[in-house]
Amino acid sequence: MRPMLLFLFACLTLYASPKLKKTDVRETFDEMLSLHVEHSDVTPALIKRAVKTYIEQFDAPKMYLLNSEVAAASRLSNKQLEKGVKRYGDDDLSSFAALNELASQAIKRAAKWRLEIERELILSAHDLEEQRGEAHLSYSSSEAQLKSRIRRQLVRVLMEEKRLNGMDEWSPKEREKIFLLWERRFQRKEEAYLAQENMREHQLALHSLRALTKSLDAHSSYFSPEEALQMRTALEKQFEGVGVVLREGLDGVIVADFVSEGPAEKSKKVQIGDRIAQIDGKSVEPMTYNQVLEAMKGDGKKDLKLGLTRKGDPKIYEVTLRREKIKMNEERLQSRSVPCADGHIGVLTLPSFYEGGHQSSAERDMRDAIKKLKKEAPLKGIVLDMRENAGGFLSQAVKIAGLFISKGVIVISKYSRGEIKYLRNLDGRLSFDGPLVILTSRASASAAEIVAQALQDYGVALVVGDEETYGKGTIQYQTVTDKEAKAFYKVTVGRYYTVSGRSTQIVGVKADIVVPTIFSAYKIGERFLDNPLPSDQVAAAYVDPLTDIDYRNRAWFQKNYLPNLHKPQERWQKVLPRLKENSEHRLANNKNFSSFLKDQKRKKGRSPRSFRRSTDQSWGEGDLQMAESIHIIQDMVQLQKAS
Repeated sequence: MRPMLLFLFACLTLYASPKLKKTDVRETFDEMLSLHVEHSDVTPALIKRAVKTYIEQFDAPKMYLLNSEVAAASRLSNKQLEKGVKRYGDDDLSSFAALNELASQAIKRAAKWRLEIERELILSAHDLEEQRGEAHLSYSSSEAQLKSRIRRQLVRVLMEEKRLNGMDEWSPKEREKIFLLWERRFQRKEEAYLAQENMREHQLALHSLRALTKSLDAHSSYFSPEEALQMRTALEKQFEGVGVVLREGLDGVIVADFVSEGPAEKSKKVQIGDRIAQIDGKSVEPMTYNQVLEAMKGDGKKDLKLGLTRKGDPKIYEVTLRREKIKMNEERLQSRSVPCADGHIGVLTLPSFYEGGHQSSAERDMRDAIKKLKKEAPLKGIVLDMRENAGGFLSQAVKIAGLFISKGVIVISKYSRGEIKYLRNLDGRLSFDGPLVILTSRASASAAEIVAQALQDYGVALVVGDEETYGKGTIQYQTVTDKEAKAFYKVTVGRYYTVSGRSTQIVGVKADIVVPTIFSAYKIGERFLDNPLPSDQVAAAYVDPLTDIDYRNRAWFQKNYLPNLHKPQERWQKVLPRLKENSEHRLANNKNFSSFLKDQKRKKGRSPRSFRRSTDQSWGEGDLQMAESIHIIQDMVQLQKAS
């Protein structure tokens, strides 16, 4: 698996990061409240949620706090909660400052225990057993239990680094190097709660804003400028940089990977495993990891001069790389085909609904891919794979659904004051109208659910995969893509429904044919999140009411749009019983799939934190769900021919 995207942005130009003040909290949060679909004022209930969220944001893994400490901090009377509302109005963050002090004391205690345990493990590491990662469901009931958790964590760190670095030597010196590296990592997280005087107000305001925003609902969030840049790049699938993925290793900051077709990879002068020794002629020896990342930004210069060293070679290799616009092609639409009769079946894998400059968008890529598939051979059917698609730009979801219907409503949105708007496909050009399967999972969310349910509503596609998708049916307004924004956040402003008037909120998109995926056993979905909004329904819009169209434009819509609305089809629903029967028969007689289902049964009910892609799959290496989706398309082709 590619290293986390966090490291990718070492070579980007970041937004300026002005320090937050206490007064910024109310100003920014009031702005979000004015937009939110459900909450318009700070209430005692929101303060109670924010306190809980503040604690969880600090200690989500439950490795710092005791259950008694959390209970004492969270046990607030109605009078205290009312006081919290007043404090908010007075720009008084003392309630959150008390939580920050609790976090600070817990960090100091954990750091003291880590030091004791590390000394012990450095001196003696005989008979250590591999420790599995744990997702703790509750806080420790005693100091002894918490200390035991920390020890297991440190043993796990030792064993994992030994494996990653292929260490034959297992000396105290090597173990000490591992702990020095990990202490730096622990401290980077902890320093936000142990801020120096000049940063204390900023960090307190940042944590308070995050807690308040998350208290609104499961999807409202506040971001630092650095986080906003990462999110923006993920949405647009492009950025400017030199294309190196960095990782902090035992001997310094190393090149862990390249961004495909970026300047570093194309230069052929940089190798994976190279250690960054110099940046623009200056040694990185005294720098922290964050300082190395800062130096990599280059103060807006186009060229970046790196001094690199390689294992076992003291020589410094100098290379100059020019920053370029890089498209993250590996995270864009992927297209391939599978032979079928005298043509082929197109397999389109869409990881997200992206949209950026330079004519970069998911809809454009998909339209071009379908054209290319048609040109190569008769296109018998399409499998649209969105199993790991968690969403993106709503406008892209509307346009992609519009590739498969002529004209009509794709999304109905309802906002805080009850106003309803309709997002329509007006293009009228069908890219494909044959057999279409949308492959989904419990991880398919938001815009992916819009496309799946809208095309299911119109009857042009069958949904295959887990029993239901994630269940996110809310709309967020975000400032992340606005470089000039004073604050970066996303806030839930409405709910969406597809043309049938159904919402995916909580319930998700129901599969027409159930073919469980690797996500089926896990507790993944909106209903497992804190503060999810409830689901509801609106009137269907197969016949577009045009109520949100200005009266001056309504005549054009009545003449050019309404007569060409895509009518719901029943062709695939009519043959669905036969398709389900065929699929169930194939899966029941597939030994690999039976083995897969046994594995899923063993994992049933696990937290998504424990999700790992197994490298030792007892059911084989093939993609069972994709294989079955292709079989279903082949059945659809045969049944279409026979009708």
